[in-house]
Amino acid sequence: MNAHPFTLAGAQLQARGSGALHWPAQNLLCVSDLHLGKSERMARRGGATLPPYETRDTLERLDAELVATGAQTVICLGDSFDDRAAALALSEDEKLWITRLQAGRRWVWIEGNHDPGPIDLGGTHLAELPIDALCFRHIAQPGQSGEVSGHYHPKVRISARGRAISRPAFLVDGDRVILPAFGTYTGGLRSHDAALATLMRPEALAILTGPSPRPVPMQR
Repeated sequence: MNAHPFTLAGAQLQARGSGALHWPAQNLLCVSDLHLGKSERMARRGGATLPPYETRDTLERLDAELVATGAQTVICLGDSFDDRAAALALSEDEKLWITRLQAGRRWVWIEGNHDPGPIDLGGTHLAELPIDALCFRHIAQPGQSGEVSGHYHPKVRISARGRAISRPAFLVDGDRVILPAFGTYTGGLRSHDAALATLMRPEALAILTGPSPRPVPMQR
């Protein structure tokens, strides 16, 4: 199984190698920070020109996760679009792809700082979503328990085959899990950054994404 199991607030969860979070008991898949349309936004604002294929690649990987898990509830945990204009600029094929993924499923768009308002692409738009003892929101709030969030795009530097590489990771402790970014064109924040180090407990783990997800002590 390409996933690492862990427990948060009594919920049995799985950190999948793709960066998606699976909650089998709820038949739920959660992904964060898709940043669909990032290449369009960067070109529109005069930034670096990137190959405009990241939306298709992100949707392909999300499609594969839905097939693999059979999830009937999908939570997109904020910053699903790089901004509102990027959402509006999606091609008709990309919009139809999202519609197809939503068909027969409960689909929730959590508001992020890049996409704070509703987007006319189906699904339900919420600031946050509590389910049992867990609460799904975009940005972690200190002092919370059972929290599932994203926003920070956490990454961890590891040594592999004699060289250092940076890998997206879930950050997990007894209070929360912070998901890595699922989007193709997304950077990351090292786990030792103060913004993350102050949120996570001293015993926090980083679960590395990839073909064989594995936990390591969170670097500080």
